[in-house]
Amino acid sequence: MAIPQWPAIPMIGDDAVAALQHPHWRKRLRLSSMAEDGVSGADRFLAGAGFDRAPWLAVALVAGIACWFAGPDPGWWVAAIAGGLLLACGAAALWRGRVDRFHLLSACVALGLVFAGGVTLIWLRSEAVGTPALSRPVARPLSGRIIERIEQPAEGRIRLVLATRERETGRAVKVRVNLPLKDDAAELVEGALIRLDARLMPPGSPMVPGGYDFARTAWFQGLAATGAASGPVTVLQPAPRNGVLARTQRNLADHVRAQLSGSSGAIAAALASGDRGAIAPTDEEAMRDAGLTHLLSISGLHVSALMGAAYLLALRLLALSPWLALRVRLPLLAATTGALAGVGYTLLTGAEVPTVRSCLGAVLVLCALALGREPLSLRMLAVAAMLVLLIWPESVIGPSFQLSFAAVIAIVALHDSAPVRAFLAPRDEAGWQRSGRRLVMLLASGLVIEWALMPVVLFHFHRAGIYGAFANVVAIPLVTFVSMPLIALALLLDLAGLGAPLWWLAGRSLDLMLALAHFTAGQPNAVHLLPQMGDGTFALFVAGGLWLALWHGRVRLLGLLPIAAATILLLTTPVPDLLVTGDGRHVAISGEGDRLLVLRPLREGFAREVLGELAANGGEPLPLNDWPGARCSIDFCTIDLLRDGRRWRVLMSRTRRLVDAGELAIACATADIVVADRRLPRTCVPRWLKADRWSLARTGGLAITLGRTAEVAAVADSQGGHGWWRGWRD
Repeated sequence: MAIPQWPAIPMIGDDAVAALQHPHWRKRLRLSSMAEDGVSGADRFLAGAGFDRAPWLAVALVAGIACWFAGPDPGWWVAAIAGGLLLACGAAALWRGRVDRFHLLSACVALGLVFAGGVTLIWLRSEAVGTPALSRPVARPLSGRIIERIEQPAEGRIRLVLATRERETGRAVKVRVNLPLKDDAAELVEGALIRLDARLMPPGSPMVPGGYDFARTAWFQGLAATGAASGPVTVLQPAPRNGVLARTQRNLADHVRAQLSGSSGAIAAALASGDRGAIAPTDEEAMRDAGLTHLLSISGLHVSALMGAAYLLALRLLALSPWLALRVRLPLLAATTGALAGVGYTLLTGAEVPTVRSCLGAVLVLCALALGREPLSLRMLAVAAMLVLLIWPESVIGPSFQLSFAAVIAIVALHDSAPVRAFLAPRDEAGWQRSGRRLVMLLASGLVIEWALMPVVLFHFHRAGIYGAFANVVAIPLVTFVSMPLIALALLLDLAGLGAPLWWLAGRSLDLMLALAHFTAGQPNAVHLLPQMGDGTFALFVAGGLWLALWHGRVRLLGLLPIAAATILLLTTPVPDLLVTGDGRHVAISGEGDRLLVLRPLREGFAREVLGELAANGGEPLPLNDWPGARCSIDFCTIDLLRDGRRWRVLMSRTRRLVDAGELAIACATADIVVADRRLPRTCVPRWLKADRWSLARTGGLAITLGRTAEVAAVADSQGGHGWWRGWRD
C-alpha cells in the first residue's frame, strides 16, 4: 500500500530556524550576543570593582568644564551638553528596570548629567562675570574708587584695582593701574575716590602659543584694562573707616618686616599675611627652580597646619576639664575651633581662591574627624573639588587648582594602595626602625608628588625642577613645624614686647630654607626646559593619573598606558624653529647653535622669559645682528635655516621706516617667510607665509616648525569664540 505524501507545510519555528541558518543572520546574531556579553561584563566589572563613585562625579564635572574651554564656539558647547543628556536619557531608555544593568545605568545617567551640568555651569559663569576688554589702548584722565590695593615693594610699586566707567559707553568697568611706591601713598587704600592720568591697555592674549593667557584671567576677574599712572594721583574722597581686614593685613605685613629684615622678613610676611610683594625676584626664582614655590603662597599646607594645630591644642586644653569631657563631645568643639581659626586665617590673608579652596578642604577634614569618619579620602577630595567648582568653575584650567588637588590625590592614592598599607601596618619593632620606615615613606611621598605634579608644571610653566622632591623633604617639615610656629608665637609674644628671640629663630629657619632653595636651584641640570606640551598630551597624562588614583587592584595599572603614550609624545615634541609674538616685534629662532637668536635685544622681562621657556632654551639670547649666519641692514634681517635638507629663507622687519616698494617686493619674492610688525603691501608675496601686523592681528602669535614640510600653530587655534579673544575672526 502506498503511503500518501502529505504536502510539507512550513511552520513558524522552522522558518525562523531556516532564516537564522543564513550566514548574514548568523553573523548579526553573533555580534548581538557579543555586544550583550560586553555590556554584561562591564556591569559586572563595575559591581565588583569596589571603588568610590563620588570622585568620578567630580571628574565628570571637570571634564564638562574643560570641554567648554576646549570647544571653539557655542555650537560645540550646545553639542557637548546634548551629548551628556543623550547619554543619560539613552541609558535610561535602554536599561531602565533591568537589574543586571543597574551599575552601568547609574554610571551613564550620573556622569552624563554631571558632564552636561559642567558645560552649562562654566558657560553661565562666563556670561555672568565676563567683562569685555577695552576696544583699544587709551591715555586719558581717570576717576575711580579703589576696590583693592596690592603692594609690591620688591618691584617698587603698588597696584590699584579701580571701579570706574568707560568714557565712550558709560559702562561700569574695573581697571588695574600700577603706581610708584611712595611715602604719600598711605591714603590710597580701599574705598578712596581718586583721579589720575593713566595709560590703559586691553588685557593681553598669549604672546605665542602656549604662553600665559592674561586676557582669559582678566575676563573672569572682571578687568577691562590694565596700565600705569602717568602723573600724580589726587585723592578726591578719603577712604571711609572700614576695610578692617585689608588694613589689618597690611599692618601685619609691615610689622613682620619691621621685626625681620631682608629676604627672611619678606617670606615671614608672606606666611603671616599672604603678602608676597616684598619677596625679591631672585629668591622667588630660586624657590621656583627648587620646587618650593608652593611654600610662598598661602595654600593647603599653611591652612592645614594652622587648623591642625588649633584642633590639637583645643582638644588638649578642653580635655583638662573632666566636667566638660564627660558632657560634651570634645572632638566636635575642637573641630569648630580649628575651623574658626582656618576661616580667620583665610580672611586675614586676603581670601584668595587657592586659600579659600584649601580652607574648604581642611574644614571637611575636621568635619570628618568630628564625626569619626576617615579624615582624608578621595571622597572627601571630590566633595571639596565640587564645592570649589560650583563657585569658581574657571579654576579648573589654572595651575593652582591642578597642582593642589593633584598633590593631595597622589598622597591619598599612595597611602590607600595595598603595598603601602602593608608597609605602614603596625608591628613589633624598635623605635629606630619605625622612624626609618616613616622617613622612607616621607621620601616616597615626595617623589610621587613630584611625578604627579610634573605634567602640570611642564604644561603651564614649561620647566621642571629635578631635585624638588629632595628639597621638599627638608623644607616642608622645616616650614610647617619650625618657621610657622615660631612666627605665630613671636606675634603672640609681641603683645608683651617679648617676641625678639623668637623672631631671631624664625629668621634663621627661613634663611636655612632660602639657602636650601638657592643650593638646589644652583645644581647642574637642576631645571629642565621643554617645549609647549600639547593639549592632547596633557589630557593623556591627566586621564592616566586619575585612572591610577581612582581604581583599585591591578586594573589601576592600565593607567600607565596613557601615561606612557603621553611621555613618548612629550619627548618627541619638536622645539619650534621660529616663535613670532602677536605684535610681530619679537622673533626667536632656535636650532642655530646653543643660543636662542632674537630679532631685537631682549632685556630681563616677561618677553624674554616666555620665549626662552617655549624655545626650551634658558641661556642668554643672542641678537640676530650679532649672528654671523644672518644678514642685517637697518630695516631688515635675513637668515637661511637648513632643516631636514630643505633651506628656508626668513625675512624680518626691524623698523617701520618707509622702504622702496619694488625692492621690498623682490626681497619678499626670494623669501619663504616674511615677518613684520607693520602692515606690508600686497606686492610683498613670499613663497610660503606672510606674518605682518595685519595677519597677526587675526592669528595672534605663531610657533613655526620647519622641515621638509612646515607646521604653524597660532594663538587663535586655542581661542575659538570665547569672549576674551580679541583677534579677528573669519
